[in-house]
Formats: sequence, C-alpha cells, structure tokens
Amino acid sequence: MNVSLKRIQAIFMKDYKEFSRNYAISMVIFLPLILALMYRQTGAESIQSYFLPLNMTFSMVTAYVQSCLIAEEKERNTLRSLMMSPASIADILLGKSLLVFILTGVILAVSAYIVGYAPSQVVPIVLVLAISTVFYLAVGTICGLFTKSVMEASLAVLPIILVFSFGPMALNLTETNVMYKIAQWLPSAQLVILAEHSQQGASVGEIVQPLLLITIWTVVAIVIAVLLFKKRTKDE
Repeated sequence: MNVSLKRIQAIFMKDYKEFSRNYAISMVIFLPLILALMYRQTGAESIQSYFLPLNMTFSMVTAYVQSCLIAEEKERNTLRSLMMSPASIADILLGKSLLVFILTGVILAVSAYIVGYAPSQVVPIVLVLAISTVFYLAVGTICGLFTKSVMEASLAVLPIILVFSFGPMALNLTETNVMYKIAQWLPSAQLVILAEHSQQGASVGEIVQPLLLITIWTVVAIVIAVLLFKKRTKDE
C-alpha cells in the first residue's frame, strides 16, 4: 500500500481549514478541558476521576470530530472526489486522521495537567493513550462513513460518548455485578485498569494484559473502517 507524504499533508491542510471554519465542531474541543477544570475544583484524586476527562476527550473530540469531518466530506460530495483521486486508502485515512490525532494529544496533555495526573510510569501510559487515540479515530471514521451528514454523525457518536466515556464508572460496582462484568472489557475501562496497575507499580504482565485488549479493539476497529471505506468507494 503506497503512502504519499505530500498527499497526506494536502488532506491534513484541507481538514485544518474546514475545522477552523466550522465553529460548531471546533468548539467541542473545549468541553473536556471544562470538565477537567470542574473535577479539579472537587479535589478528587482517584485514577477514575483523572481519566473521566481523558475518556471524554476520546469520545467527544477524537471520535466526534473525526466522524463530523468524514460526514462533512460526504455531505458536500467531496469524499467521492477524494476517493477517485490518485491518493491511496492509506493516504486518505492517514490524512483525515492526522489533525484529530494531534488535537487529541494536545487536549489529553492539557487535561492531565489540569486535573494533576502525573503517572508513575510514563511510557506505558503514553503508549496506551496513543493506541486508544487510534481506536477512537477508527470508530469516528466508521460513524462518519455510515452517516450522510454532520447532524447524523453527531447523533451516531452519542452512544459512543455514553458507553465508552461513562462505562468505566461501572468498575466501582462489585465484581459479581453484571454491569461490572460487561464494562470491564471496554477499552476505556481497560485504560483505567492499566493506569491503576501502573500507579501501583504492578508487574509487566498486569500492564500488558489491558494493553493487549485495547490493541485488539483497535485492530478490529481499523479493519472495519478500512473495509467500510472500500465498500463506500465502490458504492460511490
């Protein structure tokens, strides 16, 4: 699969201009920061309180903005032109994801600073946050490809926000609870579990397990996004 840096950069710049002009989408990036400020005022210092703004960033920024940018292309009928251009699938998907990836990284860093989260083991946390970002980019791409307009994309992301952002709260329940047994497999919950293990100085094996599960979620989401993109290419 050929990858052209020039084409990726061109798609990135196009998305940047559209994002900066669309205030309805761009203003969303401030919501996790506002939530982080609110949590800072409460004085909560648990891993779950630290990671709620971070998980909200993934769903409300990464998935939401990505889906809206894809849906906006479809709504304007410009995605078809992009698909028919010499750009490969990798060029398009990487170019369409680069802006949101950078935005997510910045907001995650600022949110973590605001709530005062300082991981004892930086490398595994940064790695799992990067993998999680890719997962939510793939989920956002899927939502954008399934919908026909920005409004539809906004509605399609709502279940993602509710389930993945607030799902980890079920970890406060007893292990015998049905909601706990289901929620613990969510990538957002595994992210919290990994952070807790890391903060407690757990062994490599205890950290690798949630990292592996999040990676599996990510690979599956990427495969679905690529297959759906190919299908949309034929449909168009």
